[in-house]
Amino acid sequence: MRRIAIVTSGGDAPGMNAAIRALTRLAISNGLKVLGFIRGWEGILENNYVELDSRTVGGILHLGGTILKTTRCKEFRTEDGLRKAAENLMEDDVDGLIVIGGDGSARGARELSKYTDSKIIVLPASIDNDLYGTDESIGFDTAVNTALAEINKIRDTAISYERTFLVEVMGRRRGFLALEVGLTAGAEIILVPEVEYDKEKIYEILERNAAKGKRSSIIVVAEGVGDTWKLAEDIRKNVETEVRVSVLGYVQRGGSPTARSRLLAALFSQKAIELLLDGVGGRVVGIQGNEITSISLDEACERVKPLNINLLKLAEKLAI
Repeated sequence: MRRIAIVTSGGDAPGMNAAIRALTRLAISNGLKVLGFIRGWEGILENNYVELDSRTVGGILHLGGTILKTTRCKEFRTEDGLRKAAENLMEDDVDGLIVIGGDGSARGARELSKYTDSKIIVLPASIDNDLYGTDESIGFDTAVNTALAEINKIRDTAISYERTFLVEVMGRRRGFLALEVGLTAGAEIILVPEVEYDKEKIYEILERNAAKGKRSSIIVVAEGVGDTWKLAEDIRKNVETEVRVSVLGYVQRGGSPTARSRLLAALFSQKAIELLLDGVGGRVVGIQGNEITSISLDEACERVKPLNINLLKLAEKLAI
């Protein structure tokens, strides 16, 4: 192992820069050369990279986003694209490739591993927190706290005007973010893609709360649940309450990473460099319990990370 490369792929997550910094400095301390591909998989296809050193990654620990940029790349999903990427890695003498990203990035890394001898390690970094093999991904804690801060403000207005607010958070396919945000924000109702909801039950909860004198409510909705605006209109027609919708959107992706996200970036990076120095590839680094571990890339892509339904039940009990 003489030269490694880093690529950030898919949606950006707070803490990606912290991971780039940690990986670069740990690699250099072990005598490795480091490249950083620009704009995700597109950078590998176009062989667009910069050389990284300790000074290049200075002053980025606290920054959100990724200094290496990221983009979607349709060509990479083709066999020709994968072959081209593998050829460029060989041409650049890349012995190890570290992919920082989420579930989609892991699947891309898995496909690329079929065409290259470069050892590939994936660092989970995603606000969706949906990659199997890790309890938490880099950036998830930051996104939760960002959304929580916004909902706390919305709650003030909800109480003042005695309104019901539907707050839409990110999560097209999974509800990890909505669940943790909803629970910690004290939401009256949490809707996630994994659990089909009953509109009549929502009406019943709101009416029951109103009868008890609770005339404001927060409903946290993962974007993958469906049309939030349509649901708001249905509630307005069936329950005597003023309804508003607030879509948090991309604000959840940005911001300075929390201490937790920075810590995971450092610990995951340390594990990734150790694996590469041992000549091991095809792994996804993660945290399980309090232990930094790794599982095979195949297992991470083939298995589905379960949502903790017990947390959903706990939120329901606490919202009475």
